[in-house]
Amino acid sequence: METMVASTTCKLTLTAFHSLSSTASQTFSPKFSFSFRENKQRKNTHTLKQASFSRLPLGVRANSQAASTASQAVKVGAIPSEMKAWVYGEYGGVDVLKFDEKVTVPQVKEDQVLIKVAAAALNPVDAKRRQGKFKATDSPLPTVPGYDVAGVVVKVGSQVKEFKEGDEVYGDINEKALEGPKQFGSLAEYTAVEEKLLALKPKNLDFIQAASLPLAIETAYEGLERTGFSSGKSILVLNGSGGVGSLVIQLAKQVFGASKVAATSGTRNLELLKSLGADLAIDYTKENFEDLPEKFDVVYDAIGQCDRAVKAVKEGGAVVALTGAVTPPGFRFVVTSNGAVLKKLNPYLESGKVKPVVDPKGPFPFSEVAEAFSYIETNRATGKVVIHPIP
Repeated sequence: METMVASTTCKLTLTAFHSLSSTASQTFSPKFSFSFRENKQRKNTHTLKQASFSRLPLGVRANSQAASTASQAVKVGAIPSEMKAWVYGEYGGVDVLKFDEKVTVPQVKEDQVLIKVAAAALNPVDAKRRQGKFKATDSPLPTVPGYDVAGVVVKVGSQVKEFKEGDEVYGDINEKALEGPKQFGSLAEYTAVEEKLLALKPKNLDFIQAASLPLAIETAYEGLERTGFSSGKSILVLNGSGGVGSLVIQLAKQVFGASKVAATSGTRNLELLKSLGADLAIDYTKENFEDLPEKFDVVYDAIGQCDRAVKAVKEGGAVVALTGAVTPPGFRFVVTSNGAVLKKLNPYLESGKVKPVVDPKGPFPFSEVAEAFSYIETNRATGKVVIHPIP
């Protein structure tokens, strides 16, 4: 017996101009939604490669409507014993990714729920993990990649109190991004996740939009908290058009009450920054932000320019660096996934004060996960790259 779970989605009107610069973004009027998606059919150019990792101890046939329609539905049927997933059994480039149709559906622990995956998003940490950048603390190979997930709860553990079967949820499935992340991630038909890492999906967002948020928005929020950011303070965001940067701008303005938000991008992305809430949009191709006479209480470096970022901060201010070398007084942190943060931010998402930014080249279908990874590794993505539908 199959049941249909419907998710309400708002109608989206958008105009997008894609930039091929390294910090490419979209230009549009503030009245438009920030969820960029091209509603077009994509040719399946990728030949699925059968992996040799069958029956690994570890969904979704998602019949979704386009974002411009009123609803998105996911078919929820009996839970199978095996599922389709992307897997890699060695560290390396995109070519190590293999498609496997016979991965064992994961067992659910007492504090976990089993999610039928509707959409998953890619993050830079996915690529770095696959490349073996933190193999010393990684889970064993073979690995199903993927941190971000949005989908439907199809089974709950005995100690789960907050969620029930049929709930639409989203979250980052790994509490610690670098320390023992799950061997079996979200790029599969099903994934098992601790209750504490999840939140109910915002009612106004579809699965694609919801999947784009968790790791990026939690990173943006935790970074702001760690700097002691608060109402009345100013902030400069480097790479304001990226997955994290686009959310830092919005959270600083809408949640923390920033007095002034400045952000950097390429020429074509300046209107995007302003639409996200930036008071000052800086074209990095024409001016050096560190040469500005104005200094900021916080500089949020989401691109890897900490040596320059520290020159733009006020004395006694804070610089948070997500990547690259760290120059004092800058600091780096690794986000801790926390469903409570998503629950706290859900009202801002449901009111439209904070909006997801989804790259217009997507969503990439499940058959094109390798292509999607190749794309994010060019550093040209705007916002987040999402995989959907997942069969």
